[in-house]
Amino acid sequence: MQNTAGRDEVIVGIDPREQSVPALAWAADEAVRRRLPLRLVVAVPPPPGGQHVDAPWNRTVLQVQGESALTEAAATVRALYAEVPLATELLDGTPSVVLCRKAAQARMVVVGSRRLSRPEELFSTGSVAVPVSAQADCPVVVVREPEPAGQRHPHLVVGVDGSESSRTALEFAVEEAALHSAALHAVWVWRRPVVSFGDEAAELDERRRILSETVAGRGGRYPDVKITHEVLRGHPVEELALASIGALVVVVGRHGRGGYSGMRLGSVVHGLLHRAECPVITVPESQHG
Repeated sequence: MQNTAGRDEVIVGIDPREQSVPALAWAADEAVRRRLPLRLVVAVPPPPGGQHVDAPWNRTVLQVQGESALTEAAATVRALYAEVPLATELLDGTPSVVLCRKAAQARMVVVGSRRLSRPEELFSTGSVAVPVSAQADCPVVVVREPEPAGQRHPHLVVGVDGSESSRTALEFAVEEAALHSAALHAVWVWRRPVVSFGDEAAELDERRRILSETVAGRGGRYPDVKITHEVLRGHPVEELALASIGALVVVVGRHGRGGYSGMRLGSVVHGLLHRAECPVITVPESQHG
């Protein structure tokens, strides 16, 4: 499992241009469930194109906007969860870089999704969800919509593929399901090869066996969590996006650390950030065993 020693808060990135109330609510709820303090962070980016004569004035304007956004966000959190310990922080730097740095001491980082185009994700200083999901040293939650309300049988979905990173994601997903008093559904999506030289039925059975063994015993620490599992055929993004409908969250693992642009985030995770019908939690592969 991932080493969480010393990680004592939930961090939520605040965007002064487009504040995400669903992300705020999700982060506050998670902090309460985990009995952790919540930290609201606004990063003031450097001026584009280098220094200009009006750069100090523009920076002052951005700082004022950041302070105002923090005040508004704090009021929103207090209205939802008056009891959660709350801190605010205004920092200088590119938002994704600042949040990745703060993630080193966080239990998780929560951000909203602005649904940027791919070029905007790669080249905009305002791109946050993809680069933070690709680089942060803790789980990253990207919230597009509020979690479903009034579910009689809430559940989470976790993607499993036999890799170490997916095992780490499964460990996290079981804990998250327990916190939400929810069931957990583990899904292995087998993308059938264009040309197959083996016995497809045997390959499918082998994946079912591995998935069953991977899931077995994972609920030992949380015996009240009901865990189901299945192997599906198709495209991983499409099938997991379908599975995310009605789920509280979908959890996926991440191999290592991607580059700043998030190009190494992985096509499945990247696709889910755009297509999932619920919040997406990306869990980095444990570096500590």
